[in-house]
Amino acid sequence: MEDTKINRRRGIFLLPNTITTAALFCGFYAVVAANNNDYKAAVIAIFLAMVFDGLDGRVARMTNTQSDFGVEYDSISDMLCFGVAPSLVAYEWALKEFINYGPVWGKLAWLGAFIYTACSALRLARFNTQVGVIDKKYFQGLASPAAAAVIMSIVLSGEVYQLKQTIPHSIISSFCLFMVVAVGILMVSNVRYYSFKDLDKYKKVSFINIVAIVLVLAGIWLIPVIVLLVLFFGYCLSGPIFTIMEIRKRRMLKKKGEFKDVRVEPDIEAQEDNEIESQPEPEPQVLDVHQTQEAEKEKK
Repeated sequence: MEDTKINRRRGIFLLPNTITTAALFCGFYAVVAANNNDYKAAVIAIFLAMVFDGLDGRVARMTNTQSDFGVEYDSISDMLCFGVAPSLVAYEWALKEFINYGPVWGKLAWLGAFIYTACSALRLARFNTQVGVIDKKYFQGLASPAAAAVIMSIVLSGEVYQLKQTIPHSIISSFCLFMVVAVGILMVSNVRYYSFKDLDKYKKVSFINIVAIVLVLAGIWLIPVIVLLVLFFGYCLSGPIFTIMEIRKRRMLKKKGEFKDVRVEPDIEAQEDNEIESQPEPEPQVLDVHQTQEAEKEKK
């Protein structure tokens, strides 16, 4: 009985880890496809990795097969699929053109790709250490799958509409370098992004929301590349816009005197209690023998 218990503990759950392995395969294939200049296949592989990444956790929760091994394995898979693979695809597609302008520009190109990869690793490490601590309603910093989606939507748009034949390579490479670095910085920033984890699928919604969903689905069917590009860029910009609005709202409340900052306005009652506690206690009076005898005579 003890041997069977030990063997069960050492085993891993097959279904969720198989899905994670499929995501890992997609990330690896994206790197191979980018090296073979097949950028459409690389982008599709990373998008499939996003689908598998969203499925493995849900399947594990539905089948009650969560494990620490699955969490760590999923994190390693995310690092390859959304950290290493997108930066290499972007480098092979556009950033490599900087080599033609000199060795310094060539180094700047691969340094930009490395910044994205390093920021993705830092983002994943911070997320793993803050599980159960931060509010699940928001992400702290842009999530790595969303960051990869932004970069891959640029590559896909350039390949489908053949932008390299109509736009100078220097402009495309410069824009791609800027986006790779900017998205990387957003991943490690404190900008909050809505996580969509508090959506209640049993809750009623307004008629306008249904119409909006229908329009988005119709747009994806007609012009999928443009609609996906707009959706991913819109989500990427929603974090800074939301943060700026929150900062302006707090400043307005401070001017009106309605916003109370705990660090600025300390608790007065707590200060009074501390002052009372800090006051020294009166020392007991010690009477000598002569004084005690005189006191007893006065009482008689």
